[in-house]
Amino acid sequence: MEVVVDMAGTDWKSALAALGAISESDESENKSDVVRKKRVGVVYSTNPDYDYSVCEETEPETIPKHRQKLHLSMERAGRAGKTVTIVKGFVGTDADIKALCKLLKQKCGVGGSVKNGEIIIQGDHRQQLLNILKKEGFQL
Repeated sequence: MEVVVDMAGTDWKSALAALGAISESDESENKSDVVRKKRVGVVYSTNPDYDYSVCEETEPETIPKHRQKLHLSMERAGRAGKTVTIVKGFVGTDADIKALCKLLKQKCGVGGSVKNGEIIIQGDHRQQLLNILKKEGFQL
């Protein structure tokens, strides 16, 4: 016996549901998998009243520029001989550290990135970064 389904104007989930290959309960199970993945540390609980709460990390607030204590250093080790200048010690949100990184890259005319709370600028630009950061009001 052959089943013919008109696929025009329907999405693929509806078409599969019409064929019986997927049911609405399968879709809700997929959504519960997403919730299950967020549970960290608890695999299974026999307590029916147990609440699988997810603790979310909060970003630290950005402290004022004049209270930031930044450290400049130059590294070459582990970078295939390439020299980079690293700015450490920034306390704040990801958006603020990325904005500072963008400013430093533009002022120096080089590339760079933010990794693990550190700003990495390509090349040895310690003196130039020192002047830029002091001019912006940061404490070094």
